[in-house]
Amino acid sequence: MSHMQKLKTRVVKKNLNPEWNDDLTLSISDPHAPIHLHVYDKDTFSMDDKMGDAEFFIGPFIEAVKMRLSGLPNNTIVTKVLPSRQNCLAEESHIMLKDGKVVQNMVLRLRNVESGEVELQLHWIDIPGSRHL
Repeated sequence: MSHMQKLKTRVVKKNLNPEWNDDLTLSISDPHAPIHLHVYDKDTFSMDDKMGDAEFFIGPFIEAVKMRLSGLPNNTIVTKVLPSRQNCLAEESHIMLKDGKVVQNMVLRLRNVESGEVELQLHWIDIPGSRHL
């Protein structure tokens, strides 16, 4: 059983359209396991209200990182991931090269809530001495 990592963003107060702009770093042991995202409304007097959740898969992103494509022109799209019933994508997601690094932008539609979307961007960080994929 792999250890589950939990990361938390800071709280954005009194904002119906919050921007976190937080950097969270996850170490990846299983590229096939989904990453779960939960959004909460921080409540002063009671438990935090759940505002929806989503999950995303990093498999296609990891495959693009493994290709070692640093020589391509900036903003080259390596892969497109289409929205489907199997994922929470609200629109087509692009895995691209930016300044020699692979990044993936995604807009996730939150589940278990009337409406809501979260935008995020994946970056790969090589940590010296770590086990490479």
